[in-house]
Amino acid sequence: MFSNWHDAIKRLLISFFALLLTGWLIGEPALVVLAGTLGYLVYHLRQLRRLYNWLRDTDFSEPSPPPESKGIWGYIFDGIYLLQRRERQALLELKSIIDKAQESTAALELAVVMINNRGGLEWWNPAAEQLIGLQTPKDKNQLVINLIREPAFIDYFNKAKFNRPLKLSSPSNPTNMLEFQITTFGEGERLMLVRDISQLHRLEMMRKDFVGNVSHELRTPITVITGYLETMLDDKQNLPARWIKPIEQMAQQSHRMENIIRDLLTLSQLETRASSKQQSAIQLCSLLREVKQDAEQVFADKAHIITLDCADDIYVNGNLSELYSAISNLVLNAAKYTQAHGSIVLRVEKGTRGLLIAVSDNGPGIAPHHIPRLTERFYRVDESRSADTGGTGLGLAIVKHVLARHNGKLEISSQPGKGSQFTCLLPVERIVEPSGLAPITPTPGTQG
Repeated sequence: MFSNWHDAIKRLLISFFALLLTGWLIGEPALVVLAGTLGYLVYHLRQLRRLYNWLRDTDFSEPSPPPESKGIWGYIFDGIYLLQRRERQALLELKSIIDKAQESTAALELAVVMINNRGGLEWWNPAAEQLIGLQTPKDKNQLVINLIREPAFIDYFNKAKFNRPLKLSSPSNPTNMLEFQITTFGEGERLMLVRDISQLHRLEMMRKDFVGNVSHELRTPITVITGYLETMLDDKQNLPARWIKPIEQMAQQSHRMENIIRDLLTLSQLETRASSKQQSAIQLCSLLREVKQDAEQVFADKAHIITLDCADDIYVNGNLSELYSAISNLVLNAAKYTQAHGSIVLRVEKGTRGLLIAVSDNGPGIAPHHIPRLTERFYRVDESRSADTGGTGLGLAIVKHVLARHNGKLEISSQPGKGSQFTCLLPVERIVEPSGLAPITPTPGTQG
């Protein structure tokens, strides 16, 4: 590069001095230099014309050889031609990668859809045509929300909160259940993955129906057994001494079974019934006072110090019995596992993330590896401790489902030996301004 450039400068200087010498010899140096300069400009204009014609007529997918030239222009022509060949090779390699990706995704049962930054469809694999009914090439560049018109999908797509997948009936076959997962990349482009979860959905519905039906059928016999055992214990002075302890243990376990069945039915209702649209503005502090009183009565022998920190003007829009059940489960759990004379704090505050309802205790705490699984049904941190306290292992699962029905989530933090904190986070949209409201306040027995 530098040698070609230096050679061009040398030739230019030599030509200039030769013109100057020739002009001096004939007595017209200015005229000769001017004529030479014009000739030099004509030469370069001709080369520029050749470059323009070559670039205009070149097919960049298959570059044509450059015009023959010498000097700096020969280097320019050859350099551009080399860049064209390199670009063509890079395009071929990129096309090969894209072709392989498209071939591999074509074999997937998973639908893959690429969406541009305007929300239009760029590309999709054959599975997308089967699962969501896209048509090639008719739907090319069509807005995805015009083709999938379900309000839930439109809301999911527009809010762009893709941390959780969306489950929805198939637009092309309503009997099938699909799971939509969207991720963003590039400059606002989106990749949408859709899979058929119809079989999993049917199995899940069968499981829920089975649990609900079995729990309902078990309720009557367990109630009868519990009733007879309580009657026998009421008259235990007439029982043989050796039967008193077994009957007491049977009564204790039958009560525990009743609690499990009750929680299973509650969980089944939360899973299978749609969220109630008849929701009211609930005075949260009043609800928490009721929960606090219940915990103090149930665990009176432990003499816990239960503190409530909540402003009277905080209202939340929701289902009273469900929220009562969720918060009551958290407080009763804290009371169960906190030592006698321990401290439990119920705190409510408005934050940038929404409404926080925190239940803290200074109990034994929970090891970190248990925390991700605490909301699973029947999960035990300590089997022996759960047996002693009579827990069903369903309380936190109920809390999780209640919060999900209120667009919220449960956050858990704990340190062994230092206590735990369970925080219900409800979105800002659930907070209701108190002005002009007739709030629903809890009354005893609303925990349903």
